[in-house]
Amino acid sequence: MRARRGTFLVWAMTVLTLTTGMIEAVSFLALGPVFTAVQTGTLLLLSFALVGVGGLAVAPCLASVAGFTVGAALSARFESRSRVRGHRWFREALMAESLVLAVAAAVAWGIDRPGETLTGRHYTAAGLVALAMGIRNVSTLRTGVRGMPVTVITRALAALIGASPLAVDTRLAPGTGEQVRRAVSVAAMFAGGLSGAWLLHVVRISAGTALLFTAVLGMAVALAFTLAPRERMSDAD
Repeated sequence: MRARRGTFLVWAMTVLTLTTGMIEAVSFLALGPVFTAVQTGTLLLLSFALVGVGGLAVAPCLASVAGFTVGAALSARFESRSRVRGHRWFREALMAESLVLAVAAAVAWGIDRPGETLTGRHYTAAGLVALAMGIRNVSTLRTGVRGMPVTVITRALAALIGASPLAVDTRLAPGTGEQVRRAVSVAAMFAGGLSGAWLLHVVRISAGTALLFTAVLGMAVALAFTLAPRERMSDAD
């Protein structure tokens, strides 16, 4: 039972990592340039924009930081109370972030191509997406799935390299399962970013369509948690 539960969570984290890559592609290429899930990147872009670096703007970065802060704070408060009451907090968090992404998709529906002049629609959409990613960062962190950070892949990549035969750092849990999860996490983020950029630049879909697709995938993961037996998902209850 524990093995099946672990497999289910790995599958869920993989899908969420994939959609994070897609979301960051939309955020950077169509809504900013800005990041919404990886706030390290946003803070750096904000610092560059403040000194007048061409092609960067302060407003979308501020919208992203503000949205992320609100999402993370609300998620932490809600999930703490939900867990005390025995509710399936991870499922509820997934549903909440998916609904926010759907609203962001509606706001971004008129944004048809990357590189167009930034407007209030861009800033509002970026803030809403960041709010959803604030929820995601807190909820996935609380699941405690080792080797699959979902949004910040730097640690997974460093651990993958450090625990490999290239370095053999025994403090980094070099087991096969750990390494597979790290590798899947890195590959999923890359695939998500690649597919997001391809959809925007080659297929030429709108930013709103891409965000709606990620919202649907997130809701599908939430539905899977709803259908899963409670004892099988006890770690995420």
